Amino acid sequence: MAGIRIVDIDIYHPSNKVGNDVYIEHFDARGVDIRGLLKALGRDQRYKIDNEDENSLSMAFEAASNVLEKAGLTGADIDLIAYASQTPEYIFPTNSLMIHRLINGASHTICIDSNANCAGMTAAFEQVSRQMLGNPRIRRALIIGSDYIAPHANPDDPVYFANFGDAAAAVIVEREEQRVGFIDSIYQTDTCVYGNSLFPAEGLAKLGKTGVDAGAFHVKFTPFDDSICVDAASESIRTLLARNEIAPSEIKAACFSQLSIANIRAVSANIGIADEIAVYIGDEFGYTSTSSPFIALHRAIASGQIERGDKVLFWTVGAGWQNVAMIVEY
Repeated sequence: MAGIRIVDIDIYHPSNKVGNDVYIEHFDARGVDIRGLLKALGRDQRYKIDNEDENSLSMAFEAASNVLEKAGLTGADIDLIAYASQTPEYIFPTNSLMIHRLINGASHTICIDSNANCAGMTAAFEQVSRQMLGNPRIRRALIIGSDYIAPHANPDDPVYFANFGDAAAAVIVEREEQRVGFIDSIYQTDTCVYGNSLFPAEGLAKLGKTGVDAGAFHVKFTPFDDSICVDAASESIRTLLARNEIAPSEIKAACFSQLSIANIRAVSANIGIADEIAVYIGDEFGYTSTSSPFIALHRAIASGQIERGDKVLFWTVGAGWQNVAMIVEY
């Protein structure tokens, strides 16, 4: 039986580091105290783009270049490029096609963009792995996740304006003719809050026609309790572990959505994962949405928390909402 293993991973973030005080002052001036929100989400600082030259595509290219160099590969070695973003720099052509050009990809390379919101890169990894298992002609894939939320965050909305950081992650996976790497995955979807995060707020068709001009091109966010997904996520992860006969004690790193440290702790406790196993980088990076579980993986590898052969549990949740979890042997 074939398998899909992680060859290498790398990340990119802007050099500009911004602390909580900037956002606290911003919202204090509006009469809104966000200290409790930032504490509940586990924020301390985040990396933010502060120039006109960077965006989600440029960060994706930097992360892709970093991982290719690290792995000793070139664009010509890649058979599939998957680009996951909820803030792609372009609707068309595909951003994966633009990455293909920037890294001098081969003519046979498959280029696909995908969007499962904050669950995007995890879903892309899972979908690409299953595609590669069924198609031996795809030997090596480059999977990239990159979001740049700031230009679309309403300055009056604390969750989107103060919570997010800018970063990208890129991972190379390779098919082998033995069972390694990707083990299994599970999805769980509940549409009870499907309309609470809308972007563009009025839809693309009305852009520029009904008051949605460039200055108002923001996410329309209706606050709700973000812990709504915790119980369902815990149940689906328990199902995933049980059907693969994997005990929680076998998990060496839990790379979860970095949206909220409270949710990370709650899911970990529900499934029997110790706090030190669940990697938390949201205090340094902010919430980088689609790439956040893979930036956590990068940290787990760089810190020596995991070694080759260790089992890694991923869990993330996309707007609307959709839980995605998977188990990978690193």
